[in-house]
Amino acid sequence: MNVLGIIASGVAALFITVALAKSVRRVALRPRVPDEPGGRAPRAEALRRAGGATAVLGVGTATGAALWLGAGADAAGSVTGLLAGAGLVAALGLVHDLKPLWAALRLTVQVAAAVLVVCLAGLSPAGSILAVLWIVLVTNAFALLDHADGLLTAVGLVTAAGLLACALAGGDPALALLPATLVAGLAGFLLHTWHPARLRLGAAGAQFTGFALAASGALILAAAPSGRAAWAALPALATVALADSALVLISRRRAARSPLRDTDDHIAHRLRRVRVTVPGAAVLTALWAAVPVATGTLVYAKLLHPAFLLLPLAGTAAAVYALLRIPPYAPPRTQPTRTGSSRTTPSGAAPSRTATSRANQARTNTARRPETSTPGAAIPAAAPATGAKGSAPGNGAPAATARTAAGRPTVPPPPNGRPAEAATAAAERG
Repeated sequence: MNVLGIIASGVAALFITVALAKSVRRVALRPRVPDEPGGRAPRAEALRRAGGATAVLGVGTATGAALWLGAGADAAGSVTGLLAGAGLVAALGLVHDLKPLWAALRLTVQVAAAVLVVCLAGLSPAGSILAVLWIVLVTNAFALLDHADGLLTAVGLVTAAGLLACALAGGDPALALLPATLVAGLAGFLLHTWHPARLRLGAAGAQFTGFALAASGALILAAAPSGRAAWAALPALATVALADSALVLISRRRAARSPLRDTDDHIAHRLRRVRVTVPGAAVLTALWAAVPVATGTLVYAKLLHPAFLLLPLAGTAAAVYALLRIPPYAPPRTQPTRTGSSRTTPSGAAPSRTATSRANQARTNTARRPETSTPGAAIPAAAPATGAKGSAPGNGAPAATARTAAGRPTVPPPPNGRPAEAATAAAERG
């Protein structure tokens, strides 16, 4: 297959993906139905999740048409098996988008698709086993990158470009057919999955992308001429995807969490915790992936020594170590305990508004409360009679006036409060 045929296939994949994605996006973003309160219709949400099927159709249609027209030459069987396996994985992913499936079932289908690829490629038994393990591992590693808008699309675009360059440098343009159409399809879909994403790759697009990249790398490695250090160059193209998987497994192992439970502990999630935007996280991860991809491509093309591959690997290890220091999981919230009607306040914290208002109300009630008499105070024998003059001020209702033994009213004490003088005056009148 010549270079013009590869370019024509890529252009066809680009136009088909853009046209299909635009149609699905128009339906998914249609104004919501009036009788459905709050949000889009469930059918529109399902279309957004399964939007990656448009990229699968665009890439698959362009690649299949090129194979039908006679492209591929001697590697037509390998490319056909690769396309069939990727289509099988994508179909299972589409079902998973609509109704979640068991992880064991998905893994079984991925293994069957990888076996189909290696059987049609005619690899040796030992090479077939290694190729199947590699394809399944890298497929799931790339699928895990679909946790942020535009992340997997950007990283897959960079990786597919590296595989395309390696296939052309190895002198086998037939193996460059699927990477070329994948580059075009992901480039057309990137406009719709960039933040804020109107469409998503979903399980169908993510697993198709991962399987196509992994299987293409395995076939290019198997068909590589001797002396190109393909055994070291091509695995380096999946450095970022494998680093993300290692980061997730280490974090969940430390936190005693299930490795199959999807949480916010991937690369983009940790970058978001250090105030990196969603588009910024996608750009940084794509640039990170571009370093090992460029190094591996140059090593495969014999322009660099294989020892240069240690540089991006060391940088990736340092980046993973730095990301591990960012806490991925939020600490559990502890609610304050209550004792009766009062609430305990943490030490050093300011009292709440409710406690302050209650204290002020208690002080106000205390100030308004009448003073009680102290023990030992003189209590008058009787209050003045109703309507009598000289009643003590401040009494609400005057009582009967106290009288002496002769029947005369007693004299109230003078204002200066001297009881001895009052008693003398009363004795003289009596």
